[in-house]
Amino acid sequence: MVVRDSTAGSAADPIGMFDSGVGGLTVARAVIDLLPHEDLIYFGDTARLPYGPRPPEEVRKFALEIMDALVEEDVKLLVIACNAAASTALDEARRRYEVPIVNVIEPGVNAAVAATRNGRIGLLGTQVTVQSGAYDRVLGETGADIRMWSQACPLFVDFVERGDTASDELLAVARTYLEPLRKAGVDTVILGCTHYPLLSGVIQYVMGEDVVLISSAEATANKVFAQLRDSELLSTSSVPGAHRFVSSDAEGAFTQLGARFLGPEFVRVEHRPWDKP
Repeated sequence: MVVRDSTAGSAADPIGMFDSGVGGLTVARAVIDLLPHEDLIYFGDTARLPYGPRPPEEVRKFALEIMDALVEEDVKLLVIACNAAASTALDEARRRYEVPIVNVIEPGVNAAVAATRNGRIGLLGTQVTVQSGAYDRVLGETGADIRMWSQACPLFVDFVERGDTASDELLAVARTYLEPLRKAGVDTVILGCTHYPLLSGVIQYVMGEDVVLISSAEATANKVFAQLRDSELLSTSSVPGAHRFVSSDAEGAFTQLGARFLGPEFVRVEHRPWDKP
């Protein structure tokens, strides 16, 4: 087990964040905007994506491997910017590490509960996220009188990873996935995968402008701020933070999509290989 004594953390240490690919960069963007003086290490496990169709135990194993590596980098806080990883590995991670951990599920649910007007929420997620019931459990813990309809969207990640966010093929797939939520009359939809905000245009188009889309990125960034503040770990630097981006596969599409979706802060990508199963 890789742990770190929480007393060893300092405000100068970086934030550690990971996802199966580029989707978590939506969370990274929100964190950088909110906390511009924080250093960040982002790991995209592009060699083993997508996580969604994989068995939960395999996703948990991958997530813990990556968090072990980030903790060894002396991060002061871990952000699980991947719904599949959070739904399978969060409990174990909180037992395993001394550093604070923020995930994308709880902020997303809380934002949806606050946004819904008719008490009908939709969830879009990968297969492993939907089947885990993690969102249902968190919603139940709120005690809110709200129903949730969940829809697995296994093809969405593939579209994002190849840079397709607007094609006719994507629109047809989206209409199929979203029809059950339309029939249920949901007025709020949680984008329960960090890749999905990159498809918000087509999702909004199909669902209609009256439906609120909840991306957990901004809510997660707010949670990161609160956790660092409460732990007295906010950076005291007056210069912009330094950001490292690490990929488990050759740069390729990760570099291209990272620059497209994150912007100028996305610089050179480091390559850390993982053995493919």
